[in-house]
Amino acid sequence: MLGIPVATIRTWEDRYGLVVPERNASGHRLYRRDQVEQLKFVRASIADGVSTADAHRLLAEQAGSGLRAPARSAGTSRLLILLADHDPYAAEYEEYFLKTEGFEVDVTLTADEARKSFNENSPAAVVVELLISGGVGLSLCRYFKEQGDTRVIAVSVLEARDQAVEAGADAFLLKPLDPLQLISAVRDLLGSSAFLRPGPEAAR
Repeated sequence: MLGIPVATIRTWEDRYGLVVPERNASGHRLYRRDQVEQLKFVRASIADGVSTADAHRLLAEQAGSGLRAPARSAGTSRLLILLADHDPYAAEYEEYFLKTEGFEVDVTLTADEARKSFNENSPAAVVVELLISGGVGLSLCRYFKEQGDTRVIAVSVLEARDQAVEAGADAFLLKPLDPLQLISAVRDLLGSSAFLRPGPEAAR
């Protein structure tokens, strides 16, 4: 009815504990009308560029008052995260959770694609799988850090924290990734309130 995946609603329920339905004898969730309106509010907030966490904070702050979606800020755009991962399924998984938190995401599956996207789009952060393109992830980390102050998160099924840090990575995460750990790493590196940045219109 709301166009929100069931898995997403359950993740919000577990993570934020604000919209928690009752369960009937069969274990099915039963949402009250006001809870449906609360979910609509969160959905509208995210559509307007607010992160999931901040949308729930707004919901908590506005509890008891009339719920309405926050106004869209003129000339703003979401921060872009570049995913460089050889595994399309892992990349899709990471992309889903990053988008849930309000980030734009560009997925690349080879080192060459990652470099091209990086040079064309100037992402705020890059998540690099160290085994991409036959294992050139470390050199990719070095490349990104040499270009400027972009934050780099290295991920791998291998314990390679020391090598990743030496190559310039700002953080290292061991696979399989915990979605909350990934989101926390990204937001910690970018700043908890850095989910929006001025667009070209605002700059003028």
